[in-house]
Amino acid sequence: MLLCIDIGNTNTVLATFDGDKLVHNWRIKTDAASTADELGLMFRGLLAGDAVEITGVAACSTVPAALRNLRTMLKRYYGEVPSVIVEPGVKTGVQLAIDNPKEVGSDRVVNTLAAHALYGGPSIVVDFGTTTNFDLISARGEFLGGAFAPGIEISFDALAARAAQLRKVEPTRPKSVIGKNTVECLQAGLYFGFAGQVDRIVERMVEEIGPVKAVIATGGLAWLVKDECRTITAHEPMITLIGLRMVYERNV
Repeated sequence: MLLCIDIGNTNTVLATFDGDKLVHNWRIKTDAASTADELGLMFRGLLAGDAVEITGVAACSTVPAALRNLRTMLKRYYGEVPSVIVEPGVKTGVQLAIDNPKEVGSDRVVNTLAAHALYGGPSIVVDFGTTTNFDLISARGEFLGGAFAPGIEISFDALAARAAQLRKVEPTRPKSVIGKNTVECLQAGLYFGFAGQVDRIVERMVEEIGPVKAVIATGGLAWLVKDECRTITAHEPMITLIGLRMVYERNV
């Protein structure tokens, strides 16, 4: 089976594919300080639990230190297995129509590839992670750029850290937009505020480029607000891993 690894700032998501079929998936905390041996033991433990035999590896990372240790781990523990790490020089089929292509995170590139293959274009991917990323994809599958906003979880954390009488609360849908206590007020403002932020940014993108075929929600926190966002038309939590599978097929 093909093992796909997406190392993000907060979480690392892994999945195995048998051809086009996603078979297993796991989500673990990203620790940039984890050594290659710690990564190897962790991954082997997850795979052994489901008796998975790996025939290939595809990976991307937005965390340079973690990517360095991942390279060492793959060489040490999976040296006989073909592997592809998404970076400049790897064939993705995605044209980066922006000022500085080297600035684009590899996860945004593979999201573009998978979104265009699954939904066509123009389309927009809204990735709810440490940051909320808005990525615009052309009708031809080009990456046209996008927008960044603070992520849901770090916004909750920032309020708790900077406001003396506020505290960290669970990110969840409140009963009403009108909070009756401090917790409900925090949840209402952030929940409906983020949904409104998503809708307004998507609407402005559509005003500039015209109608889109799909607005796809992904990322670890997409489940929280996707149903409140009137512009979201699809939810694909594994879009990055699907894109990694496609990149692997293009290169191996």
